[in-house]
Amino acid sequence: MTGRTHDAAALTALGLSVVFFGIPSVTLATALVAILANQIGGIAPDIDQPTAPFWRNLPIGGFFGRFTDKLLGGHRFLTHSLIGAGLLAWLANWLLIFLQPIMPHVDIHLVWLAFVIGLISHLIMDSFTKEGVPWLLPIPIKLGIPPIKALRVTTGKVLENFVIFPGLILINIALCAHYYPQIVAFIHTRLGG
Repeated sequence: MTGRTHDAAALTALGLSVVFFGIPSVTLATALVAILANQIGGIAPDIDQPTAPFWRNLPIGGFFGRFTDKLLGGHRFLTHSLIGAGLLAWLANWLLIFLQPIMPHVDIHLVWLAFVIGLISHLIMDSFTKEGVPWLLPIPIKLGIPPIKALRVTTGKVLENFVIFPGLILINIALCAHYYPQIVAFIHTRLGG
């Protein structure tokens, strides 16, 4: 899937998680940092690709992208597996613990959870592509949904661009429309108005 589809999928997964599982009372800072972490989690598995959005926005990202590509075994290898997801989640947790002193009003546990939701959404979405995902690494078999490769999505082509991506946007719009009063009340109470 393309970066924008992963962004939309991560946000959709976060929104649906809040709808289905609820969320305790949080500060506005926690909500904003959690959304940011979710978006980073949604593209984090692509650190193994030198041309990924993760690297394009950094001044020397191309250099690091080429380095991580070789270090992590190439695109859709380690970071696209359960082992890689666990490693990325552990690193994110460590980073959040390190950053906690400069974010005293942020619940890092919820931020970490939002990151992991984005991360898992990435692997699930890539499972629908022709390439599949090596979920069970070190077993080097890339699994996909559906199991018949010919029925899966080709990254960046018509089905993704005109059905999946717009569908994710529509789900997000529907969630926002349905929960609009709660969203407004949340923002209103957090801004002290």
